[in-house]
Amino acid sequence: MAHTGCGCPGSMARVIERVESAPAEATGKAPSELRQWPVQLHLVPPTAPWFQNSDILVAADCVAFALGSFHADLLKGKALAIACPKLDNTAPYVEKLATILKENEVKSLTIAIMEVPCCRGLDVLVRQALELSGKNVPVETVIIGVNGERRN
Repeated sequence: MAHTGCGCPGSMARVIERVESAPAEATGKAPSELRQWPVQLHLVPPTAPWFQNSDILVAADCVAFALGSFHADLLKGKALAIACPKLDNTAPYVEKLATILKENEVKSLTIAIMEVPCCRGLDVLVRQALELSGKNVPVETVIIGVNGERRN
């Protein structure tokens, strides 16, 4: 695998060949399942009402673009926080997520990351935050391939 100047194989330029397909529904438009704003982890308030008694999805930024059925398959019924473990300043993320978990009754955590190595950092920091919070919340990690397929 060739590396780019930045050293991360996940940053390697790739062309993804697609075969044209018919829309999934006659309307051609899937409804949004987004239930709150903002969604960026840096911006969400830890005590926002949407985190109370919730299932939380912490997704890497690229997941929603790679997984065409993101809204239906991962987002539906969940509070959302998005982040990029490669490009964001992630230093405050562990503490912020730990505060979200401490201050709210959270039913479950889903971590959605891309298959590229640099994305694994998001899984690690969410799990660190859970440990720091002292809470026992079920966690599932979903890995999405760069071609848009679910890897696990």
